[in-house]
Amino acid sequence: MTFLGIDLGTSEVKALLTDDESHTLATGSARLEVENPHPHWSEQSPQAWWHATLDAVTQVRTSNPAGFSALRGIGLSGQMHGATLLDRAGQVLRPAILWNDTRASAECVELEALVPESRLITGNLAMPGFTAPKLLWLSKYEPAVFRAAHKVLLPKDYVAWRLTGEFVSDMSDASGTLWLDVAKRDWSDRMLSATGLSREHMPRLVEGSEAAAQLSDTLRREWGIANPVLLCGGAGDNAASAIGMGVAGSGSAFLSLGTSGVLFAGTDQFAPNPAQAVHAFCHCLPGRWHQMSVILSAASSLAWLSDVLRKDVADLAGAAANADAQGAPLFLPYLSGERTPHNDANAKGMFWGLTGAHGEADLAYSVMEGVAFAMADGYAALQGAGTTLETASFIGGGSPSRFWAKLCATTTGVAMRRHHGGDVGAALGAARLARLAVTKESIAQVCTSPATIEVCEPDAAQRPMIENRLARYRRLYEALKGISL
Repeated sequence: MTFLGIDLGTSEVKALLTDDESHTLATGSARLEVENPHPHWSEQSPQAWWHATLDAVTQVRTSNPAGFSALRGIGLSGQMHGATLLDRAGQVLRPAILWNDTRASAECVELEALVPESRLITGNLAMPGFTAPKLLWLSKYEPAVFRAAHKVLLPKDYVAWRLTGEFVSDMSDASGTLWLDVAKRDWSDRMLSATGLSREHMPRLVEGSEAAAQLSDTLRREWGIANPVLLCGGAGDNAASAIGMGVAGSGSAFLSLGTSGVLFAGTDQFAPNPAQAVHAFCHCLPGRWHQMSVILSAASSLAWLSDVLRKDVADLAGAAANADAQGAPLFLPYLSGERTPHNDANAKGMFWGLTGAHGEADLAYSVMEGVAFAMADGYAALQGAGTTLETASFIGGGSPSRFWAKLCATTTGVAMRRHHGGDVGAALGAARLARLAVTKESIAQVCTSPATIEVCEPDAAQRPMIENRLARYRRLYEALKGISL
């Protein structure tokens, strides 16, 4: 039997077919575009998600038809927080409002005033990226759309509905809505009511590793599969990545440099720290939780510099390793605002200390260092919630850079483990969740860590210089946060 993991990201959909030991048999991918119709807005077409999913699956089917015909389980992972609204006829009412959309800042304040105990219920600060404030915004500025909404779905759950005809979500993804009582692993009627919604608007909840629905007979026949195919609950992208990297329990962690940057730590209990914008969510495994620090512009910061300088990202990363770190400018990577620890949608990026003597290598170093500093801020917030780490898997689009891994290790003091396949963790994790749901194997059997290429230890010789620059980096934000353009 085989298992399919589908990861609905912000920039692409990835599909990964595995055998019953989680070895990769075939892969496929399809690009996605983000629309920014106004400042602070970020939207995508749910129909584009569906077409990209079909394209990625077609690549897998074409690459390994025999393996695909043996499919028994599908797992979905996806970008979190996106608000996807359907009417009673199943029609999409408007483009989905994405995780990095910051239009609902005022509504966050309003929501916490409406529910003073919201942080106790959800374990999290109200942030504009979360789903609930987006619905408050829609109720004010697009009331006809809000009134017509029959279901509010997260991105991967829209794809699940297209695959199965069922409205279903998992605990990890639902934790990012601000409608979930995270300790109780159930929808909060209090939080739903505050945004004018009820349980009727929500999908059914299941654990990520449990059966959720069946692939529709129409798609199963179209894809040439004779036997029933189970869809598991799946996971938000970071929880799925954790399963792909074997991060399932307390003490295990990963640091991901994708579009956003995430430091993810598994926990065996609900351990929030909302005061420092730590995300405390359910894990996609029963009875487990996790903490996350999140920055909004990680590898995307280097991609931005690549576009500006018209230089390849890999070339810039290579040049950064030879820059004069001591004399490089400082860079604040707040190109889309920031979450942990500042929760500041209006935070702005900048270079400080720039002179005519600086070149592209210096700028590349500054950007990579600034992202590493932001991750160090995030780890400090996790430490405030009682989490201490010795090592973390280094994954995401930035993971091929050994230099960046070393830089993150030195800034955080946490050793970074590099792996083969560090950029496909979420799709692999989704496939593993499907395997758990179908085979009923133990978590320890399925959620193993991939082979480590190397361990990048903190550079003790560089640490004093890095600490000095990190202190100045932190002072920059504090000095500038009250200044608006």
